Amino acid sequence: MPSTDWTALETLADKPLEALFEGDGQRLRWMAFDAAGLHFDFTKTHLDQAVVAAFVRLAEQAGFKEARERLFSGAIVNPTEGRPAEHPAERGEGSEQAVELAGQRHARMRAVVDAIEAGAFGDVTGVLHIGIGGSALGPALLVDALGREEESYRVSVLSNIDGQSFDEAVRNLDPQTTLVVVASKTFTTAETLRNAESALEWLTANDVADPYGRVIAVTAAPAKAVEWGVDETRVLPFGESVGGRYSLWSAVGFSAALALGVDAFSDLLDGAAEMDQHFRLAPPEQNAPMLAAFGDLYYAQKRGAETRAIFAYDDRLRLLTSYVQQLSMESNGKSVTADGAPLGRPSGSVVWGGVGTDAQHAVFQLLHQGTHLVPVEFVAAVEADDGQDPAHHRELLLNCFAQAAALMKGRKSEQGARDYPGDRPSTTILLSRLEPRSLGALLAYHEHRTFTEAVLLGINPFDQYGVELGKEMARAIDDPETRDGFDPSTRALIERAGL
Repeated sequence: MPSTDWTALETLADKPLEALFEGDGQRLRWMAFDAAGLHFDFTKTHLDQAVVAAFVRLAEQAGFKEARERLFSGAIVNPTEGRPAEHPAERGEGSEQAVELAGQRHARMRAVVDAIEAGAFGDVTGVLHIGIGGSALGPALLVDALGREEESYRVSVLSNIDGQSFDEAVRNLDPQTTLVVVASKTFTTAETLRNAESALEWLTANDVADPYGRVIAVTAAPAKAVEWGVDETRVLPFGESVGGRYSLWSAVGFSAALALGVDAFSDLLDGAAEMDQHFRLAPPEQNAPMLAAFGDLYYAQKRGAETRAIFAYDDRLRLLTSYVQQLSMESNGKSVTADGAPLGRPSGSVVWGGVGTDAQHAVFQLLHQGTHLVPVEFVAAVEADDGQDPAHHRELLLNCFAQAAALMKGRKSEQGARDYPGDRPSTTILLSRLEPRSLGALLAYHEHRTFTEAVLLGINPFDQYGVELGKEMARAIDDPETRDGFDPSTRALIERAGL
């Protein structure tokens, strides 16, 4: 694989943020711009022309243009599993065959939505969507962000195997009028199938005559779903080369399409496609995903930042951080390169965050005065959609902008407890309005940001073997014949729990 030399970046002098503004009168013009209907402001990061130029050279050494073209052409970009990553095909970018197949699968999904709305499943008032990881996070985010006022059906997303989660998920659903959507790429995921079996038991216990007839399966393994008991007419397939954390654009988004309407789902895809075009065509200096990745890598590789934070100043985006956590950390939390060699440098950062002014009173103390360097991303919508006095939204946005300004400027004081060092970086993303198109663009931006980081680090962002070991050991720990092979502490915990 291509080799990269980080020396030029590592030897650049660090400049304070305020000095960057003072030394570049055009900073606001070239580091704040619109793309795919979103406004990006990177001016309060430590990126300058020299840093960006160093990253552009790194990208050239890493074969970034070629890697990006492989992604969008449907070539193999997941070498450990010998697969392409065909989530862009769900938005119309990929091999001709993959794009055509994605279109056919979307049409099948829409036909099922039409059938439900026409009464083919009887009276339907609610949906219990069962999945885990990408099979749950994406649909949950879409419905929570976009469906608070326009949701046609009550959608409850269940992922955790905890029985408390199941009880809560079905609390406000009527079993007689609820559809169960089981989303699992392999249709072998233990937590999902356990919850699905419990859903069937819930329907049976409430006198639903044909529980399996209320189930719709979403999977890349249709035969497994049929074997489990779902009629093939109610199986919605998606591609084996669409990774779980990239799958909301596929049939995995069925529950959201049903709740929000297929037109809204199409707008979501269109917004993502617009970001795809920006990512493919914009020069690095004004390419939002690339600049974001440059910033992530600058702070992780040169300034020693181990985390980065996302704060959405919009309650409807309260699940955004969880979504990006999986996308980023499952993709780039690796210690080896794509060819199996030790990475030899920090990998992807820990992603965390919160919502609006709540977070200001919970964690911003550390951001302003703590010893950790934490790059921050602020996300907000200019236009409000609530029914309250406009003063609410005005104060919300003013708080967002003020926090970014305060992190950069700081305030000196002879009293240590009142001293704010400043020079702390942030990016701000503004949506004109939170709607399907803008949300699609925002989520695709994070996908391409993650991909760019991976290419420059030389890792494969499309496998996730790190999640497998714990699953294997969970199966082994449940078997008395293999349980003795565990450490004394684990065996003691099992005994104390009476398992």
